[in-house]
Amino acid sequence: MKIKEITQFLEGIAPLSYQENYDNSGLIVGDENTEVSSVLICLDSVEEVIEEAIENNCNLIIAHHPIIFSGLKKLNGKNHIQRTIIKAIQNNISIYAIHTNLDNVKAGVSSKIANILDLKNQKILAPKKDLLRKLEVYVPKNHADELQNALFLVGAGEVGEYKNCSFQTEGVGTFLPSKNANPVIGTSGNQERVEEVKIEVVFPKDIEKRLILEMQKAHPYDEIAHQIYILDNFFPDVGSGIVGELAEEISPSLFLKKVKTLMRTDCIRYTKIVRKTIKKVAVCGGSGSFLLNNAKSMGADIFITSDFKYHEFFNAENDIIIADIGHYESEQFTKDLIYDLLVNNFSKFAVRLSKVNTNPINYL
Repeated sequence: MKIKEITQFLEGIAPLSYQENYDNSGLIVGDENTEVSSVLICLDSVEEVIEEAIENNCNLIIAHHPIIFSGLKKLNGKNHIQRTIIKAIQNNISIYAIHTNLDNVKAGVSSKIANILDLKNQKILAPKKDLLRKLEVYVPKNHADELQNALFLVGAGEVGEYKNCSFQTEGVGTFLPSKNANPVIGTSGNQERVEEVKIEVVFPKDIEKRLILEMQKAHPYDEIAHQIYILDNFFPDVGSGIVGELAEEISPSLFLKKVKTLMRTDCIRYTKIVRKTIKKVAVCGGSGSFLLNNAKSMGADIFITSDFKYHEFFNAENDIIIADIGHYESEQFTKDLIYDLLVNNFSKFAVRLSKVNTNPINYL
């Protein structure tokens, strides 16, 4: 099996188009046509992880964090990034990163935390815009079902928990084929009137190319009348963070102790306890301080994330409890998330979880 078969699968779950502008997810080192012998999954692809891959004959590392965020001007081993890249290349080890694109899907990093905390009724905390499109296409009435089903199979018409969503309008289409045309209906030189259906479906922008190809295959006309619109709607299944509810209310002190145990953290930095009980919980893996207002607006009692700066804790404003559990601690279970995705869908290569603790922070 080639690397590209694995990366295409992962990008079908977390498309690269979902990553943030600053990010660098994707294949960072290596050739996508390389045959995979074994995969090593880690949070950070540091030098020790490359050595671990060498020891275990793994030629593909799948990391959450990209080893390169910005351009490299030199490659002479002067820092840990350069040394990691050099060692990977020297040993024919490819490195792939699945970072904020995995953060931004509903079954991604934050959902993993929410599942560990057993949160119910999970929703994206901050859904993204500019990811949805709408296709309008006109088709002869007797071909409408065939075309519509082809669009559904690609992934069009999915809205939240509903699939195969569309809107149809019946009308009359007119056209005059030229002498060079090859019309399915009518003859060249004659004005035609055909009973047609306008099909409207919403779709995520990352499937646009495949959608157009399937539309062209299923449509009977050689010239297809269609329009694609950019929608300003929020995409409910893509975005940052997760908000959900506990099955039963719990006191803040008991809940924080539960979080500390389940998230395997040695330290939780938290703000003033301004709730008598905890019911609604917002979470975000990694640096989530930018989502504080979203957590407030969703009525969360507590917001669990990491990397809050000192002055940002004041922004709780007695409206919510902030619980900072540490960056590594909030993302440590991402390895298990990626592992499960691979072992449940592939059986032709071995998958290993890295045993290297890449957390650069220690606590007394």
